[in-house]
Amino acid sequence: MMPMKLYLYGMICGTTAYRLPAFPKPDEYTEIEQCARFVGGETGTCAAVLSALGADVRLDGTHIGRSTAQLTRDFYRGTRVDLSALTFAPDFDGLEDCVLIAGETRSPLGRFAHFFGDAASGGKKHWNEPQARDVQWCDAAAIDACFGRDSERAAEICVRHGKPYVTVDCKYDSDLHRHAAVTVISGEALHMHYGDVTREEMLPYYTARTDGLTIITNGGKPFFWGRRGKPPVCAEPFRVHAVSTLGAGDTFKAGCTYALAAGMSDEALVRFASACAAVAVSRFPSQLCPPTLGEVQAMAENGICAAL
Repeated sequence: MMPMKLYLYGMICGTTAYRLPAFPKPDEYTEIEQCARFVGGETGTCAAVLSALGADVRLDGTHIGRSTAQLTRDFYRGTRVDLSALTFAPDFDGLEDCVLIAGETRSPLGRFAHFFGDAASGGKKHWNEPQARDVQWCDAAAIDACFGRDSERAAEICVRHGKPYVTVDCKYDSDLHRHAAVTVISGEALHMHYGDVTREEMLPYYTARTDGLTIITNGGKPFFWGRRGKPPVCAEPFRVHAVSTLGAGDTFKAGCTYALAAGMSDEALVRFASACAAVAVSRFPSQLCPPTLGEVQAMAENGICAAL
């Protein structure tokens, strides 16, 4: 059986993560328990997970700058991730972030506002436009919403060539959501787009605007999923000891993408993605030791992720 072929378009960056026993108070010393540097971002992490699950991955999105070029090549060396669509840009410093992690809490530090602000003010944008040849190659795709019109263009290419795709954190009235086979929305994105709203309130707005599946996640708490014309489902995530939640959402997206390409039912897809995330949060950093298919299947078969 040939491996599934998956196209990913979105955010890729270098990440340095520090795991702490607790967040420091002002002027207080805190010992670093663990430190790791790897390729992160929604799409960078997703690629590593899908490769570990056994899929062939073609990666595109953020330009890879001077500070992250060798890191990116080393990180994906020996994996099933194809970097040929990426642009390695020697005139670009590179996009990186730093993340402080303590238990189930994390605080990212970065310069993403500058990254997008420079492009919006007429400067050079440091990401690629999606290409039809890459979409034509794949069985399914995953598209981040972060690149605005270019993300929408990636979705349009998928629709044109009949390729189903997963997207994340977009608005309910966007074309990106309307044409998606699966949309995953985080609580952070709900708050950013719509302020103080609940998942229960927003799910009907999302399901009414698409024929696809909508999932609104909630970390380690019960979450909701559903489709237009059907009652919403509240599901319980797997119960694991969370060592680090960094990359949990990106790993959930990877699980959705794999399950979509595998032709799983809605319930099986949600369970598989939840199992991916559960395995990921049980280790630090999951990007350097992503969940394998065997681990995910064992979690899905033996864990708890039943509808409430």
